[in-house]
Amino acid sequence: MATKSASAYRCTECGWQTAKWVGRCGECQSWGTVVSAAENEGIGRAVRATVLDAARIARPITEISSDIAVHWATGIGEFDRVLGGGLVPGAAILLSGEPGVGKSTLLLEVAAKAAEEHLRVLYVSAEESVSQVKLRAERTRSLSPTLMLAAETDLATVLGQIDAVQPHLVVVDSVQTVSSSSLDSAAGSPTQVREVASSLIRVAKERSIPLLLVGHVTKDGSIAGPRVLEHLVDVVCQFEGDRQTALRFVRALKNRFGPTDEVGCFEMSADGIAEVPDPSGLFLSRGSETVSGTCVTVALEGRRALPVEVQALVVKTPSPNPRRVTNGVDSSRVAMILAVLERRAKISLSDKDVYVSTVGGVKLTEPGADLAIALALASAAGDRPLAHDLAAFGEISLAGEVRPVASSRTRAAEAKRLGFTTIIDDDSRQLLRALTQAFAGR
Repeated sequence: MATKSASAYRCTECGWQTAKWVGRCGECQSWGTVVSAAENEGIGRAVRATVLDAARIARPITEISSDIAVHWATGIGEFDRVLGGGLVPGAAILLSGEPGVGKSTLLLEVAAKAAEEHLRVLYVSAEESVSQVKLRAERTRSLSPTLMLAAETDLATVLGQIDAVQPHLVVVDSVQTVSSSSLDSAAGSPTQVREVASSLIRVAKERSIPLLLVGHVTKDGSIAGPRVLEHLVDVVCQFEGDRQTALRFVRALKNRFGPTDEVGCFEMSADGIAEVPDPSGLFLSRGSETVSGTCVTVALEGRRALPVEVQALVVKTPSPNPRRVTNGVDSSRVAMILAVLERRAKISLSDKDVYVSTVGGVKLTEPGADLAIALALASAAGDRPLAHDLAAFGEISLAGEVRPVASSRTRAAEAKRLGFTTIIDDDSRQLLRALTQAFAGR
């Protein structure tokens, strides 16, 4: 009777096993994750308990000091907001984003701010030469004698640089381009990324050095490399922005030292990247004359309330298939709002081209913008402008109800702070009543 052979290879991502090596996992479809399982087979049955000294025995949580985890500010307020107050000694922070969005520029300024406080900072560039980094530093005025630059792609050399410089802060740009010579795989492979990240994080934890890592993203915007990379680090930040606009957002997807619902606003300029503490006026284009088809809503980006102007244009068309063009808003929600307006408010839009857009390139994904979109469409369809001091937010149901949204008090307070005295929200209850209130006296 033939014995069943043990699986010689397994996937490091999902655990799928196979008798022969393959380049792609047959379960999770990941490339380069199938490795030899020889050393992982079996169960360590002879493991004995280690005798612990008094300093390592578990203590009551009430007796443990948290002073070592105190944040220290980076000097960039918007970045500190996202991190929960600043950098924590020994913390590993991963910053990811699209190519050219400004990751290296932001971290170079963070490094320069720390160097200005007479801290030794090691900036390791594995994608650019030191002269290229200095050119960017000169442009952004990020020069400091305690900011040390090194262009290295070998993990052992990077660790040697840390030993030689003894820095207070380490920046590695990027983790996918650093490789270990002890592994045969190419730089950027899951095995290499795991080894490089774990080695750097281990040194950061042992020496209480904050570690900032730059990570690449895939086509769909997710962080490249094995998922374990996000589990190894303490903070995962996503750098978002459109190349056509100067506005940038930094969001915390994971944060062991603070909240994950904060958003930092930045603006790209010729001199680098500048923080925007009050971005309220970036998404408004209010002129002196009232124009039909415009309405202001208050959107939430994390905990921050941002006023956003929604613009709509309705044009009669002889085409049997009218156009529905959207920019910055969800096309499916616009289609639903059009159906509700036609069915519940008796506003005919089926024979007209409809264009809906936001100002400033911001994207509205939450349902709180439904009411502002509906009012802008109704204003454009009837060529009746809304008042300058009107703001609206609320979710619209298929039954024509205006439903409440999260943090309505925060939205209303921000709208009143900016001079919007007329607020239309879920107090109107029904879409027809909201339309009546919005166009009263117009």
